[in-house]
Amino acid sequence: MGELLENCRLCPRRCGVDRHKARGFCRAGILVEVAKASLHPWEEPCLTGEKGAGAVFFSHCSLGCVYCQNYPISTDGFGIAVTVERLAEIFLEQEERGATTLDLVTPTHYAPQIMTALDIARDNNFSLPVVYNSSGYELVSTIDLLAGYVDVYLPDLKYVSEETSAKYSAAPDYFAYASKALLRMHEQVGAARFDECGIMRRGLLVRHLVLPGRRKESMAALDWLSANFGDAIYVSL
Repeated sequence: MGELLENCRLCPRRCGVDRHKARGFCRAGILVEVAKASLHPWEEPCLTGEKGAGAVFFSHCSLGCVYCQNYPISTDGFGIAVTVERLAEIFLEQEERGATTLDLVTPTHYAPQIMTALDIARDNNFSLPVVYNSSGYELVSTIDLLAGYVDVYLPDLKYVSEETSAKYSAAPDYFAYASKALLRMHEQVGAARFDECGIMRRGLLVRHLVLPGRRKESMAALDWLSANFGDAIYVSL
């Protein structure tokens, strides 16, 4: 874990900062910062079940979306620092509360710590499906690290246009990275699989937000999804 954070290149920003000493674009340090951990009934129904997803909202973000609904968390950094041991306890507590899944919200910049915490939790009989709920702005190398840790990938596919992604998320290269990341996610977890109760146990679930005045771009995004995944992907709009 330490080596990955000494020269941080977990996201496409590739800041290269030593997270023990400094903070990069995302403003995350060496300790995981958690804003909220609770049963979350407002996630996609196939992830929440009757009691809700066990959502863990992580502070900070590698994007800079001007319309972010979690701005106090993503940009202002609201949250408290926890050790990986405490994070493992939080995961176990979510399962004890009856969560249907473990929903890791904006986890990219803490991927190494999360993997360590999951190892600890699984040593203590943690068994929930793990949902990686991200912006889609990911490196393939980080997705590769998560093999065996993530059951369901829940990325956004926000943009196709460089102009739009630069204007609204300070990331003109968004689609270049997100498109490759989504392909690797699907390669890693395969087609969507559901249990007898309709709960998604494995697979890729993509969300896309239609922005005002950008309908044609949204059609381009859906065309790309259809061309690359066909019927093997579950898309939420």
